[in-house]
Amino acid sequence: MLNPDNPLGRLTAAPVRPGEVVWIGVRPARKAPLQALETAEIDEAQGVIGDHYEGRSRKRQVTLIASEHIAAIASFLGREEVSPLDLRRNIVTRGVNLLALKEAWIQIGDAVLEPTEECHPCSRMEAALGPGGYNAMRGHGGLTLRVVSGGRVRLGDAIVRLPRNASL
Repeated sequence: MLNPDNPLGRLTAAPVRPGEVVWIGVRPARKAPLQALETAEIDEAQGVIGDHYEGRSRKRQVTLIASEHIAAIASFLGREEVSPLDLRRNIVTRGVNLLALKEAWIQIGDAVLEPTEECHPCSRMEAALGPGGYNAMRGHGGLTLRVVSGGRVRLGDAIVRLPRNASL
């Protein structure tokens, strides 16, 4: 984390406009197609309830990707659009730069999440998106997060940056 007393630290701590949840999905089993949801339950121990990653990894309990990056991925592939169903992420956001949230906690609906790392594409993107799918996603895969405090997340919920270690 950057020193909040230096100029770059102050810039990264500057306000971030809230975003919103525009899509939610779970993968019920490994290699199974994603299922779109209107609401998801997120748990501190299990992550996204109903997702095949449920309970397997504390660092990758939830994955986010920005709809703006999905548009970029589509452009890199020469397409009009790419479906979130092909990208294997749990939540699609709109209106917030996810990388500006890396050093904070994030409240989405009732849940509070902590970014753990950037979510890099996997080799399955070639099969899902076709030739060049992996490279189209590089740098645009979103974030992986761990659950600090569980709760319900719904379509349309705000995505708000909180100070790291905020009182809940």
